[in-house]
Amino acid sequence: MQMLETLGVKWPEFIASLINFSVVLFVLWRFAYKPIFEMLAARRQKIADSVANADKIKAELTRTEADHQKILADAGDKANKLIDEARQAAARVRETETQKAIAAAEQIVVKAREAAAQEHSQMLAELKREVGRLVVQTAATVTGKILTPEDQRRLAEETEKQLAA
Repeated sequence: MQMLETLGVKWPEFIASLINFSVVLFVLWRFAYKPIFEMLAARRQKIADSVANADKIKAELTRTEADHQKILADAGDKANKLIDEARQAAARVRETETQKAIAAAEQIVVKAREAAAQEHSQMLAELKREVGRLVVQTAATVTGKILTPEDQRRLAEETEKQLAA
């Protein structure tokens, strides 16, 4: 104890400094560090949610593409089936009836292809709208701000251009 006093340590001043340090530490922790840590945790959670949402969008897009491929394959199968049926019917009738059956089958194929092309166009348009909506939603979530209708329209158009390319 006397050795500390010999070195110039004065207990009342030391204790006062210790109390001041504790008060400053408490105030900093309470009003500076704690809110910063909470903000960082919230931001980390928001980023994790955005990544999960992007993964969800990617999975949905993959599923939609698989459905699209299945529909196209089914339409091709149906067209092939109609052609085969028309050819079998044509083999059973005379030459004139054969020509009529082939013409009818070709017309059915054209209609089936037109229907498939129309369905394909509709699905692509729907997919573009959905991806545009999801991009706008993701952008709003990631940036943390509410997008204006102009921002939403611009993002949807940019996404549609990128999907078309």
